[in-house]
Amino acid sequence: MAELYRPDRFVAFDVETPNSANDRMSAIGIAVVENGAVTEEFSTLVDPEEHFDWFNVQLTGITPAMAAEAPNFAELWPVLEPYLSSGLLIAHNASFDMGVLAKCLAAYDILWKPTAEYACTVRMGRACFPGFPNHKLNTMCDHLGIELDHHRAGSDSRACAELMIRYLDRGMDVARFCRTYDMTRLRTLSR
Repeated sequence: MAELYRPDRFVAFDVETPNSANDRMSAIGIAVVENGAVTEEFSTLVDPEEHFDWFNVQLTGITPAMAAEAPNFAELWPVLEPYLSSGLLIAHNASFDMGVLAKCLAAYDILWKPTAEYACTVRMGRACFPGFPNHKLNTMCDHLGIELDHHRAGSDSRACAELMIRYLDRGMDVARFCRTYDMTRLRTLSR
């Protein structure tokens, strides 16, 4: 029997966006998990240097005035990069978060790495709890008793990390869900 892939360290992250283009961040949250426990957290507003759609303001509570006081993505990158480079990336609906990250890097001409490994807690949730009515972050957190202040990047990243811990506790083989994101072509590579 093959041994399950259980990363010792992974980095759950969540981004909020200012508009429907989804090519800039208005907030980012990060929760680092080592050996089954959250060991570090970081969250901040981000000045997207772009317009805000009314829908996004209503969803996230982040206004243009709030974001204008925050650093932009390029100014934050020296803080974000060590986190994002330190373990398997995890996100809920990860293709969205990976895409926003890649587009931000491109918008600011920041070279990181050509590809990044990630796994999605939506996909894992469907496999682990197939009977749930849906696998949205708030639904999963409600069912599993995980605290959530939804669409707040710090809370969402922490909740995603807690979901991942629960999946690992249930014997989830993360290898089944690992994907590679092409950071320059802005897409998940086929397996």
